[in-house]
Amino acid sequence: MRAALLIVIGTTALALAGCAGSAATPSAQSTAPVIAPGRPGEAAKTLSPNEAVTAVPSPTANAADVLFMQDMIIHHRQALDMSTAASTRAASDQLKRMASRITTTQGPEINAMIRWLRQQGQRVPDHHTEQHAMPGMATPEQLAALNAASGAGFDRLYLQLMIAHHMGAMTMAADELEKGSHITVQELAQDISVSQTAEVNRMRRIQAAG
Repeated sequence: MRAALLIVIGTTALALAGCAGSAATPSAQSTAPVIAPGRPGEAAKTLSPNEAVTAVPSPTANAADVLFMQDMIIHHRQALDMSTAASTRAASDQLKRMASRITTTQGPEINAMIRWLRQQGQRVPDHHTEQHAMPGMATPEQLAALNAASGAGFDRLYLQLMIAHHMGAMTMAADELEKGSHITVQELAQDISVSQTAEVNRMRRIQAAG
């Protein structure tokens, strides 16, 4: 995950002062403006050197951050369950590659979210936890239908369910970006929003080609 950075632009004026007959003693004083990145999705700001002292984002979590991480673990786990089945049930090679990409991306994200929750002393959702009220989650009936399908029928249902699933994750990410405070969680939410938007566009192209 990306660390928040302060990028110093410009030069530092170095003033040398001394007394006659003695060695000069250097002292440095920064006169350079500082660019501080905004929160994910927001523009950077130019700060004075004095303002930059307190400009580094504070990694303090609030309730929205914790809830996002807990819910997104559950959300991702369902996406993995759906995508794992594609390797043996899907007809389209393009869809199989898409499902493999989802598995490759979201598996490590789950592990990162679990580590973050543990570092914060927060509860990690049980593997079998179900929370179908979250946006985009497939119902037990939809999952049963997907598991019973194969070939072109699997492809159609998978794309329908996974597009809705990704749209739900994007809704959750937008809510975190609005209400959260922890820079790590905010950056993850932004990454999820960007990557899943791109994947939705690819899945829609697969739908159109079918």
